[in-house]
Parts: sequence; C-alpha cells; structure tokens
Amino acid sequence: MSNKEEFNWENFETKGFGEGYSKAQREQMAAMYEGTLNEITEKEVIKGVVVGVNDKDVIINIGFKSDGLVPVNEFRDLESIKPGDEVEVFIEEQENALGQLILSRKKAKIVRAWQDIESALENDSVIEGLVKRRTKGGLIVDIYGVEAFLPGSQIDVKPIRDFDVYVGKKMEVKVVKINHTNDNVVVSHKVLIEKDLEKQKAEILNNLEKGQVLEGVIKNMTNFGVFIDLGGVDGLLHITDISWGRINHPEEVLQLDQKVQVVVLDFDDDKKRISLGMKQLTAHPWDSLASSLEVGSRVKGKIVNVADYGAFLELAPGVEGLIHVSEMSWSQHLRNPADFVKVGDEIEAVVLTLDKEERKMSLGIKQLTEDPWTKEDMATKYAVGTKHKGVVRNLTNFGLFLELEEGIDGLVHVSDLSWTKKIKHPSEFVKVGDELEVAVLELDVENRRLALGHKQLEENPWDTFESVFPIGSVHKCTVVSKNDKGAVLELPYGLEGFATSKNLEKEDGSQVEVGESLDFKVTEFSKDDKRIVLSHTAMFREEAKPAKKASKKKEDGVDMPAPAEKSTLGDLDALAELKEKMEGKK
Repeated sequence: MSNKEEFNWENFETKGFGEGYSKAQREQMAAMYEGTLNEITEKEVIKGVVVGVNDKDVIINIGFKSDGLVPVNEFRDLESIKPGDEVEVFIEEQENALGQLILSRKKAKIVRAWQDIESALENDSVIEGLVKRRTKGGLIVDIYGVEAFLPGSQIDVKPIRDFDVYVGKKMEVKVVKINHTNDNVVVSHKVLIEKDLEKQKAEILNNLEKGQVLEGVIKNMTNFGVFIDLGGVDGLLHITDISWGRINHPEEVLQLDQKVQVVVLDFDDDKKRISLGMKQLTAHPWDSLASSLEVGSRVKGKIVNVADYGAFLELAPGVEGLIHVSEMSWSQHLRNPADFVKVGDEIEAVVLTLDKEERKMSLGIKQLTEDPWTKEDMATKYAVGTKHKGVVRNLTNFGLFLELEEGIDGLVHVSDLSWTKKIKHPSEFVKVGDELEVAVLELDVENRRLALGHKQLEENPWDTFESVFPIGSVHKCTVVSKNDKGAVLELPYGLEGFATSKNLEKEDGSQVEVGESLDFKVTEFSKDDKRIVLSHTAMFREEAKPAKKASKKKEDGVDMPAPAEKSTLGDLDALAELKEKMEGKK
C-alpha cells in the first residue's frame, strides 16, 4: 500500500491541449516540427507531390505546413493526374485570407519556359516547337508554351510562298532574339540548314566549270530572268538564254519551284556570280533550216516585234527575219510599220536576202503583189492626157508629190498648178492630205517618173487674155503691194500685173498708194511668160511709150519681176493640139 501512496496521479490527468508540458518541452517540440517544413518564398517555382484530386482542385504537398490548391483545369494538358505525381508549381501566396497556400501550375510553366528559352539563346541550342498558325510576315511557333515569331525569311533558305503548309507541324528552331519588354521571342529555322548548305555550296563552287550541266530549282522570277538554286548556290538564267525564240517574260515558259537543267555559261573569279543557260542545251534552230530555203522563197511566220524601222517575223523559235518598212508597201512614202502589221499577226513574206552563217535574213511583203510600175496596163492607164485624182503626200519648194495609187507617185510642178496665179510655194495652193485632180503631162515607165499638171485640166486662158489685154488697152487696176522696184496690181479675171515705180506717178506728181484703184495702160504683154506690165503715168504723158519687145526684162533700168517658171512639159503635143483648137474657135 505504501507503493500506491507514493504514485503521483496528477501527472497523468489531462488538463487541456499542450498542458502538461513544460515551457522548455514545448519549445523543443516546436523546433522539431519546424524542422520538418520547407523554407518557401513567394513568386518562385518549386516541386510538389499530388496528394489528392477532386472535381475543382488538385491538392499538392510542397513540404510546407499546409498543402496548396491548384485549379484542376491547369492540368488539362496532362492525360491524367493522380496522387503521387510530381509537378512544378508557382507559389503565388503563402497564406491568403483563408489561411490557404495558393499555387499555380500555369505560371510555373511560363516561368520555366522563359528560363529554358533564355538558356537556348545563351547555349545556341536547338529546340522543337509546334507551328500554331500563320501571321503577317511569318508563322507563330509554340515553344515551351510561349508563342514565338518565325519570320517568313527565316523559314527556309529559299523564298516560301505558301506558309499554310507548315501550320500544325512540328519544326526545329533556334532562338535568335528575346525582347523582355514586350515578351517577344524570335526564332529561325533557316539557320539550321544554312550550315549544311555551306558545305554543299563549297563543294559545288570548287567543282564549277564552264559547260557543266547542273540541275536546279527556280526560286525567283524577274522580268529580266530567273534565279536558280543549284543546291545552296544561286545562278542567273537571263531571259535571252531561256529559249532560242523571243519571249517577253520568263513566266511564259517557266514556273516557280520548277526543276530545270541548265548549263554554266560563265562565272567570275570569286565564283559569286554564275551565268546559266537553258537554250544552249539544244541545237540552234538556224542549223536545222530547210536546205530549200533561199532568196525568193515564200515563208510564213508570226510578227514578234514592231520597231520604227520595221518588224521582225519569226519563222521558227530562234529564226527571225527583218521586214524593213520600205519593203512593206510599193508606196514611196514611208509610214509607220504599225500601219501594216502588229505583234501576233501571222503573215506570209518573201525572202530578200539570206545569210545562214551570220544568221540574218531580210524579208518583204510588198513582193507578194505585183509592182504597179510593171503592170501591163501602166502605159495606157497613165497615158499622156489622161485625168486622175490623187492624194497630196509631200510638198517641196518646186512642187508637190501626188500619190495616184499605192506605189504610183507623180510630180506636179509649182508652175503647173494655176494658169493665172503666181504661186511661189505649193502650200499656197494645197496642203498635205488634200485630194487633187490632175492630168498626165509625161510618163517615163523605165525611170518610174510621172509628170502631172493641175492647170492643164482647163484651157490656157492666156490665149484669150492676149486679145483682152493688148498693148495700149486701159483697165481699172488696184494696187495690191509696193516695194522699191514698183507695185503689184490686181487686174480683172484674177490676173496680176506689174508697174515700175516710175509708172506709178500721178498727174499731180504724187505716187499711187496701196489700195488705190486707178486706170492703168498696158505697156507690155507676154503670153509665154504670163506677164503684164502697166503704167498709170502713161494715161496723161505721151512720152510714156509702150515697150517694143514683150520679152524685155528691164524697163528704164528697173528690174522687172521674174517670170513664173515654165513647165518643162509646156511644149508637149497635147498642149499644142489644145492651142490649135482654141485658135480654131476664134
């Protein structure tokens, strides 16, 4: 019993939670508990273990005094999440208002992704990404959950025209730039293949030589040619070396991404510029021309170019002949070649010259029709005295050229335009393009010359004027103009006369002025020279006697106006007959 009395029952009585321990014991137990917990810092990534999963949250133990909660939707990228799985989470808050530890797997992934991206840039390492979509100028690639920009120029060493083919596919890239301010990452796939191409390029350049035939892919087209990728080395195929025929743009015969065979024409010492040819792989079409082709042969072709001086007719690709504008029409008046042909016309022509060695050929199309000067009816159709209508094509100081039909031109001398008017230049009478009626004065088929006259359509009125304006007859005249030699007078019937200064004196001693109409006496009449000289002074002075010789060129030391130039055809038989008829009527 003495033992029972010695036992202290108070030591085993419960007096409340934590009671029964001394202060030292409690501090010792708290230290032991704190030693089992991790030291954590907010806004950092830490690993944790899943201890539970419900419909809303995933419960994760990170070794802290309480477990953290992560929304279950942040694990959608995982097929299943179960207790025991280890995951990385981001500590947002150690303890919120409810005393809970707040974690985020989404933010942990973002932080870890940026760390991996920075490491990839620093170490120049290759990472795999998924092309999510295309955007302006390139593609958006998902790397570690971060959207990076892949410029179109960095997709491949050759230009890419269709970005959509990469969407949804995995692609290896390298990080080339990080902009932390905008959280922007730029990646490149091109850099991965450039190193391989450098080896291939060096091998091609070392073995490059003229005449070598290579296979390449058309990577770019311009209006002057195409650039061909020869396997890391680019060469230029000029438009003139694509085909023996004439083409306006490479796209007429070639396509982008097309595989072609080309021959090396030239390259510089540094082997940086390579000139390629395609047509050189086939024989020149001039070498396969038919042996029967010769001067005078008729050929067919297509007009491929029209210039100011003529047009080029393509008989076969690479075989062209020039049709000069002078060989397009028998007309002597050269016109624009575009008046006769246009690009694309399919026409027939005659070979005029042929040089197979120089590969040159001249053609003509007017030779397909008969030369109008050699026609059988030429002599009768344009016999002397026949009347025709033509178009004024050209004016000169001495006359005008009239086209009666294509290839048949005639000259109308200025003196054969009018019987009565003194015409100094044809432009006073007609203009280019006017239609004019004429009579044939002379025909020389051998020399292809035709003399025409317009005034010969009417009888020579000077035969009549001889009786109207005899010497001594008086007529009312108007002064048209004056100079230091005399004055030009307007006579009846539209004729012009001349009076020297000496014969313009009035009875009161004054001079006749321009515009005055007075009586004048005829002192000289020349039918051949078509000249009438008059005097007003002779109306009141006896000593002003008429000239004795009609052909006199000067009167009292004063030069008379030069006679109108006579037509070289004035003595033709046709005109003589006309004169006889007129005389017979008197």
